[in-house]
Amino acid sequence: MRRYLTLPLPFLDTQPWVLPPPLVRRDPPTGVDPGPGVSLDCPAVDLPEELLAVLRRRGHLSESSLSSLLDPPSAPDPHHHFPDLARAVERLERACRSGESLAVCGDYDADGMTSTALLVGVLQRLGARPRAAIPSRANDGYGLNAGMVEALAADGVGLIITVDNGVAAREALERAAALAVDVILTDHHTLPAERPPHLALLHPAVTPLDSPYRGLAGVGLAHVLASALCRRVGRQDGEAIALDLFCIGTIADMAPLVGVNRRWLLDGLPRLGRTRLQGLRALQRLAGLEDPQLNAEAVGFQIAPRINAVGRLGDPLLVVDLLTTDEPERALELARQCDGLNRQRRELCSAIEAEAVALLEADGRATPPFVLLAQTHWHHGVIGIVAARLMERCGRPVALLADEGNGRLRASVRAPRGFAVDQALQACADLLLRHGGHPAAGGFTVLAERVGELQERLQELAQAWLDGAGQAMTVEPEALLRFERIDREFWEQLRRLEPFGIGHPAPVFWSSGCQVLEQRLLRGGHLQLQLEQNGLQRRAMAWRWQGGAELPAQVDVAYRLRMDRWQGEERLQLELVGVRPAGCAGLVLRRRDRTYWCSRHADGLIIRNAAGEEVRSGLHDEHSHPYLRALVQEAAMALGLTA
Repeated sequence: MRRYLTLPLPFLDTQPWVLPPPLVRRDPPTGVDPGPGVSLDCPAVDLPEELLAVLRRRGHLSESSLSSLLDPPSAPDPHHHFPDLARAVERLERACRSGESLAVCGDYDADGMTSTALLVGVLQRLGARPRAAIPSRANDGYGLNAGMVEALAADGVGLIITVDNGVAAREALERAAALAVDVILTDHHTLPAERPPHLALLHPAVTPLDSPYRGLAGVGLAHVLASALCRRVGRQDGEAIALDLFCIGTIADMAPLVGVNRRWLLDGLPRLGRTRLQGLRALQRLAGLEDPQLNAEAVGFQIAPRINAVGRLGDPLLVVDLLTTDEPERALELARQCDGLNRQRRELCSAIEAEAVALLEADGRATPPFVLLAQTHWHHGVIGIVAARLMERCGRPVALLADEGNGRLRASVRAPRGFAVDQALQACADLLLRHGGHPAAGGFTVLAERVGELQERLQELAQAWLDGAGQAMTVEPEALLRFERIDREFWEQLRRLEPFGIGHPAPVFWSSGCQVLEQRLLRGGHLQLQLEQNGLQRRAMAWRWQGGAELPAQVDVAYRLRMDRWQGEERLQLELVGVRPAGCAGLVLRRRDRTYWCSRHADGLIIRNAAGEEVRSGLHDEHSHPYLRALVQEAAMALGLTA
């Protein structure tokens, strides 16, 4: 039986509610920063006031900025942004015309596997003889290595294209140069100060600083290369499959949904349900996705996990075969294998999570500043997923370690916003054999005898962060939304802001003074509520609920709005991210180094500072001081008042 956390951890109903800091964007073409106190008057952009409030807070302060969000401009000519693109396309065109044998070396995550399948599928159609070369997660580790280069060269391969890796593989690239093997690098990971040898390099960092190509993941760079090649040889069918796989890989890799990423997703998602790729059709069938209008959520929660599971537990070439086959029956069989690995992945995650919880419970003390747990039998492929789950529950940085052999342990690390994983690991570099990552996630390898010392240092770093940050996890609603406003029309207006993802998440709304009519704890630990506000009822779900006690009769709720589809019926549902007793102070606003408490009052709002001084402002009051004017408007955005 699956177990769930019973530890005294930060539950949804105890997290502080904080107004997220506003973004400041410069609006082209003038480049003038209008400042946080300037209201948005966009008669040509017809959106509900609550959505306009969200977009103001995100820095969209003009009609042109909003228009670019709703209908981004077409992607500019990539040849003007990638200096080596022409050289790479010319080399690939020669390979296609001569039927040359070449290799596409990818990574074993969804980005790397879809990137590999994209280039293999396109190059096959254009006459080349590509093969996929993806290292084993367990045996080879990440990226191209010298042994792979030597084996490919011995087998007659004279051209290697890396996708989602390569820039850090200096030894392998120097070996390729020595063997006269051309290498085209396409990668989005950090460029080293001294670049390794290569024929051509496609990387976001080589584009201009304001380039819309800056946010591309590995599959986006593969799409740039494949599309440029297809246009050169006049093959639109290749461009079509490249766009389909771009959508899958970009969403699965959680790339920022800005620039060309947003434009291409808006172009590709509406047609993804009618893809020509038999493998994608089979995955959609097994996932129960019958709607031809797929959105980013369906891709991220239904298709991407089935692809990712293969890289975690199986052979990544399975995904490449699935996404390049033209045979429907074979595609369905390969998709079933992916589905089976995904079920296995879920079971492993549940088992490891239960063990991790038991280890924490056995300690019997308060949750430590940094949660570090190790078991030699845990599977490397899924400990990152479980670390993320524990991080969400604990509100603390989490590292899970599994045995790598030879007295070594390999770890996956996840952390709440504000705790920089990459910096923390760098501060422990003298204790680690290898490490890497970014602020939210990372990994390392450590000798077993150094784990105790490492844990102590990570605890110190996390405690210092907690002392400075106060609460680790917060609820950050962006606009007040009354139940009477939640209807099909509002939902359709909200969908105009899609796709949602990194850099442009689904908005978090909040509703105050909601009567709890019914609360049920469902199988799987999920809490279902029936709420009422001013005579209107809405159903709400708290997935993986951590609270124990019954909720009070009246609550405030923070949530994302979802469309629940069940047995042919659709209804709007509140997906909860925060619950608190009704009547609490409205919101906390942090501006620069100051904290303010903001709440509604009649037709206006009240703002109180740390000294207890209050400002009461009506909706149409004028304030002469720029700071106060900006402060009032920032509070009004989230409290549902218009300025």
